[in-house]
Amino acid sequence: MRTKINVNLLKDFLTEEDFNQIDPFIIHASKLLLERNGRGSEFTGWLHWPTQCLGNAKILSEIQDCKKDIDAFSPDYIVVVGIGGSYLGTKAVYDALKDHFPDKNKREILFAGHHLDPSYHQQLLAFLEDKNFAVVVISKSGTTTEPAIAFRLLRALLQKKHGSESRKCIVAITDEKIGALRSLCDKENLRSFVIDDDIGGRFSVFTPVGLVPLALAGFNIEEMLKGASDAETYLCSHQKLEDNPALKYAAIRNLLYQKGKPIELQSTFYPSLSTISEWWKQLFGESEGKEHKGIFPASLTFTSDLHSLGQFVQDGLRVFFETFITVKDLKSDIEIPLFEDDNDGLNYLAGKSLSFVNRKAESATQLAHSDGGVPVIEIEIPDITEYSISELLYFFEFSCAVSAYTLQVNPFDQPGVEAYKKNMFALLGKEGYEELKEKLEKRLDS
Repeated sequence: MRTKINVNLLKDFLTEEDFNQIDPFIIHASKLLLERNGRGSEFTGWLHWPTQCLGNAKILSEIQDCKKDIDAFSPDYIVVVGIGGSYLGTKAVYDALKDHFPDKNKREILFAGHHLDPSYHQQLLAFLEDKNFAVVVISKSGTTTEPAIAFRLLRALLQKKHGSESRKCIVAITDEKIGALRSLCDKENLRSFVIDDDIGGRFSVFTPVGLVPLALAGFNIEEMLKGASDAETYLCSHQKLEDNPALKYAAIRNLLYQKGKPIELQSTFYPSLSTISEWWKQLFGESEGKEHKGIFPASLTFTSDLHSLGQFVQDGLRVFFETFITVKDLKSDIEIPLFEDDNDGLNYLAGKSLSFVNRKAESATQLAHSDGGVPVIEIEIPDITEYSISELLYFFEFSCAVSAYTLQVNPFDQPGVEAYKKNMFALLGKEGYEELKEKLEKRLDS
């Protein structure tokens, strides 16, 4: 496996005895996952999905046919409508692989329905008014408030622009048989793909949820599946802590949690990888944060955040540990020029690459934080490509499930998410919530 884990800076925090102590718990948790005997095992369809999908020519062919149809319409933008796992995986891969600045020769992905900010959605609609765009709407039910509102707005704009032909600009990813979005697909004859019942949203990036929009934007989804499949093969066949980086990561997280470190910072010196941290926060936050247990996931992007939160990480409360995502080889670099006057005192760096400086800043930060009492883990990927990013995402999925089982919680449910939804439905006046609405309004007014 090309994703590596470096634990050299953990020597002052964890001992061999610590690893020996947790080893049987990690192995047990891994068996619960692999043998599908743990809580929520009915939602482990993601575990072998990458390999199954690679071997299923029908799915890949359908996605390619969809791309041909959308290409014929020549959209400049693909608007992905979804929230949580319905968009974060796509955005993580997209932000990692896309150029930092717009390229008129490349199709862009825009996102909607991941929040309720009226300003954002009004500006999005105004921007798209004179643009050619297609929509990928992702929702099992079709009634989740945030994406449902965004889809309604975008669908109205498409109908205004294209009339009955607007259905050709829409791709739906939803339940196979039930739900409002499935009904619409059947009624309007929309092209659609299925979200399997045994795969939850935060584990769905390698299903049509992620593959369809990324394929439409021109990325290599077969390389994505190969990266995830190779990770799957390796991690599912190595059941010793020293041989399996995902098990080792799960072990370290739980050991540090036991030692009073309930917060994990995921840090990177590569801004293009910062959205992977957003995806990672949902993955671990929703999987572990229940029954008053769990490690709180937070993220930092350096060197920017060294000038904002660096002081706190270095000298603040000693309640967290830090996982750095690093990259071995970059696809582009730039050399620092020589100035005769050397007014900024940087001639000692002349001729060196910016990646060299960035790596030294990375190493300096890891050493400083470790010396300041922050346990440091490094996870290195070989490069930023479809293959490597996907291998990393599968690594996190596997490790997350094992880590949650080690905490003795169900990795695959999210009961706490429903609390705000019930309150929101009541306050918005949805039918059937009248009694709750009255109670909530009294609390707000008192």
